Amino acid sequence: MQLGINLGYWGAGMDGDNLAVAQEAERLGYAVCWAAEAYGSDAATVLSWVAAQTERIDVGSAIFQIPARQPAMTAMTAATLDSLSGGRFRLGLGVSGPQVSEGWYGVKFDKPLSRTREYVEIVRRAMSRERLSYEGEHWTLPLPGGPGKPIKLTVHPEREHIPVYIAAIGPKNLEQTGEIADGALLIFPSAEHLEETAVKYLRAGREKAGKTLDGFDICPTLPLAVGDDKDVASLADTFRPYTALYVGGMGSRKQNFYNQLAQRMGYEREAAEIQDKYLSGDKNGAAAAVPQELIDQTTLLGSVDRIADRMKAYAAAGVTTLSLAPAGFALDERLASLRAGAEALERAGLA
Repeated sequence: MQLGINLGYWGAGMDGDNLAVAQEAERLGYAVCWAAEAYGSDAATVLSWVAAQTERIDVGSAIFQIPARQPAMTAMTAATLDSLSGGRFRLGLGVSGPQVSEGWYGVKFDKPLSRTREYVEIVRRAMSRERLSYEGEHWTLPLPGGPGKPIKLTVHPEREHIPVYIAAIGPKNLEQTGEIADGALLIFPSAEHLEETAVKYLRAGREKAGKTLDGFDICPTLPLAVGDDKDVASLADTFRPYTALYVGGMGSRKQNFYNQLAQRMGYEREAAEIQDKYLSGDKNGAAAAVPQELIDQTTLLGSVDRIADRMKAYAAAGVTTLSLAPAGFALDERLASLRAGAEALERAGLA
């Protein structure tokens, strides 16, 4: 199992240190550095900045939002980043959510599965440098009846095949991800529930494509807080607002994929309570309602040995790249967490 570092969103208050974090992750042998985007910083700029000042670590988008870019533009960006980084780019895609897609980008959040499938097909076709033409439900290239003509990408990517990852949560999206992608980006993964909430659907998608999970990268992001095992409860409290935000407020009452995931993990009553309080404006109450067990199952908490045991559980559940999101704003704390993660992986015998 490999390790990754997830820098999250630019503008979170620790931007000036993110380059040092990425460089230390590279020194420690981490495989990939991810950057995210929502409706603030864009991931492509951050990744180009990191790639320019590192040498070996891969850089990946977690995620480029599908409603933010036409698929041909994404192919251009992916090819450029792969070329400039010397073949170190991983393309992570996702549909975002209804509020961002429609409220920020003005793109209707409808038929996300077919939209994702067409998007990936067009991106791959464009990156292959064949003349681009496509007829689908969501995109037709070139537009009929006009001056457009099939054009091919002029940039040569460093590699013939740039790996495509999809951020997936729901069963149908996970199955399609297994079918059409090279990897899956997961969030709030519990090692104890990973088979039933994710892996079985990914496996089904691979089988539909006539493939196995061999070579498919299952890549969850896990928040990390290192400390004494006696203080696991207080370490868990660090992530209460984070968990409450996603389970309670990331999306509408009817369309919150993270809330639905918590329910599939057996927290139906708790997920409903968290959402009720968060959407009513009681964010503190929502955070207090998050069960410690849920946080502990979906983060890495405690000593290096305890984290090593959790890493073993994730590897056994099928995880191939474990991306860490260290807690804290201080640079020394984040760097220490990175070193603890690398040490835990070695102690687990997974390095």
